Amino acid sequence: MASSKAERPELCPLLPSGEGHCLGWRRACSELNQQEPDTPVFPFLRTPSTTLRVFVVEAASSKPYHPKLEAFVSHMSKGSGASFESPLHSLPLYPSHQLCEMGELTQTGVVQHLQNGQLLRDVYLKKHKLLPSDWSTEQLRLETTGKSRTLQSGLALLYGFLPDFDWKKIYFRHQPSALFCSGNCYCPLRNQYLEKEQRRQYLLRLKNRQLERTYEEMARIVDTSTKQLRAANPIDAMLCLFCHNVSFPCTRNGCVNMEHFKVIKRHQIEDESERREKKLYLGYALLGAHPILNQTVGRMRRAAEGWKEELFALSSAHDVTLAPILSALGLTEARFPRFAARLIFELWQDREKPGEHSVRILYDGVDVTFHTSFCQDHHKRSPKPMCPLENFVRFVKRDMFVALGSGSTNYYDACHREGS
Repeated sequence: MASSKAERPELCPLLPSGEGHCLGWRRACSELNQQEPDTPVFPFLRTPSTTLRVFVVEAASSKPYHPKLEAFVSHMSKGSGASFESPLHSLPLYPSHQLCEMGELTQTGVVQHLQNGQLLRDVYLKKHKLLPSDWSTEQLRLETTGKSRTLQSGLALLYGFLPDFDWKKIYFRHQPSALFCSGNCYCPLRNQYLEKEQRRQYLLRLKNRQLERTYEEMARIVDTSTKQLRAANPIDAMLCLFCHNVSFPCTRNGCVNMEHFKVIKRHQIEDESERREKKLYLGYALLGAHPILNQTVGRMRRAAEGWKEELFALSSAHDVTLAPILSALGLTEARFPRFAARLIFELWQDREKPGEHSVRILYDGVDVTFHTSFCQDHHKRSPKPMCPLENFVRFVKRDMFVALGSGSTNYYDACHREGS
């Protein structure tokens, strides 16, 4: 598949974001055990009533490598001593299949998360000694949704962070919701915001005749209905192939090509711009992100009080987990998460004034602390490159509800008030 060097880094940097997995088309995923399938199969989409298959040969160059890759695979085969909350214990610990089913992790994703873990290890263990050499189970908080790709992503990052970790010390919790809302998932108003946001997206698509023609052309190529193709949101499948250096599919009716991809990407960028302007998604994001941000604030406050547990918390999540958090934090310039994105919240203690604590937020390695809505102006008043912990606490406990304009002072009331 052809693409310019200027285009690819924008979408697929060395450490791109999302999860590094297959969506829509299936791609060969045999690299970890180095067994080549004869003909990889890429179904474009699958619904209860139809299964459409398009055959494509995988690019040999789509097999990234990491020095710890073989050691990671070997270590995953010894994971019987770990504890996984149900239903995680039934999931494979690494992608060892010959063909990658839809939504499964690829070798690309494993390598990206090994790199993520290595970067965190260099900073937090080697430089800042965050964990003692004899760290305990209680000092790690590990959680993931019940998808094999998120569990495997979390394990790959953890292995890069703590190579050859002791399986007996590992306990992965299960998060049933992609919002990581634990016991606070029922929120009627959040769902109302989401329905209105989806309606806005639908109306914007209807206005774009070029997008409609593109869907019609692609549907003809892969021999399905335009309505079904549009509902399947092919951008996920196209990004998967694009970021893995795999050609778009061809059939006897023609080929899906880069022009189709560009039209859909342009519309996605227009959609993101209108989304910020209309602010319906912001309402959804504030309510959707509050539970996980509230949990983060709780851990930080306990650590500031001297609590020695949960020194390192890892949540292996989805793009639809990160996107509302980024929006809720006020990071308006953040694009929709790329493959293997990482969002980090750091808690710092002032050595000269031990009672004072600050937070720093990094997104894909970039310090975005002073781009957040709760700390945009603080750097103008302070030379410190961080934000007071109390700013973050006040934002989560009060200002998120103020931003909704509801008059509510807590999450339950904000979720259950009438209308918006």
